[in-house]
Amino acid sequence: MAGMATHVITGAGSGIGAAVARRLHARGDDIVLHARDAGRAKELAAGLPGARTLVGDLADPDKLSWAFSHQSLPDQVDSLLHIAGVVDLGDVGDLTPKSWRHQLNVNLIAPAELTRHFLPQLRAARGHVIFVNSGAGLSANAGWSAYAASKHGLKALADSLRQEEHAAGVRVTSVYPGRTASPMQAKVHRQEGKEYDASKWIDPESVATAILTALDLPADAEITDLSVRPGR
Repeated sequence: MAGMATHVITGAGSGIGAAVARRLHARGDDIVLHARDAGRAKELAAGLPGARTLVGDLADPDKLSWAFSHQSLPDQVDSLLHIAGVVDLGDVGDLTPKSWRHQLNVNLIAPAELTRHFLPQLRAARGHVIFVNSGAGLSANAGWSAYAASKHGLKALADSLRQEEHAAGVRVTSVYPGRTASPMQAKVHRQEGKEYDASKWIDPESVATAILTALDLPADAEITDLSVRPGR
């Protein structure tokens, strides 16, 4: 992207989101960090001087519209990066509606709602929406039903959005990382009852490189789907 671009990023507090935010900030782009509450927003902004913040709870998508109406949204949005996500493993026989709803809200409905809010700016900028999905968005394993369902849904959201907004010049990319060394991965290992060794999994910086490659591709091309697998 030529000149200073503005990026709205969810999930910038850790893992892939933090790596992407650092990289965009380091190259002088304008970043708007989404946070669930004001305290978290302050923490995120402190680590990246000059970054702006946007507060709203992804776990309660119905209230995002209200939350945003009390804040000044960026006039320019060149990219919207959906990187936040939650995971709660469990068999279908054990998962409660609360667990299903939480994962669907954060991983699927909130990204749809955020996209709806920023589409006017994205159309004006001929911008880019990037959904950080998961290998679970392509195939589902035992114990992963609710998370995989939310991520299969996210793929559907991205595919529909791509067709709807193609004529407006908005690019849409789904990125499917394999297991990545992050706090979420540590949690998954605890839920699986396994030892966690970060060195066995993808470095978040590598996924960030893949995301920036899609973002920086010249406007005559679009990376639609990008799978990133562990290389060791």
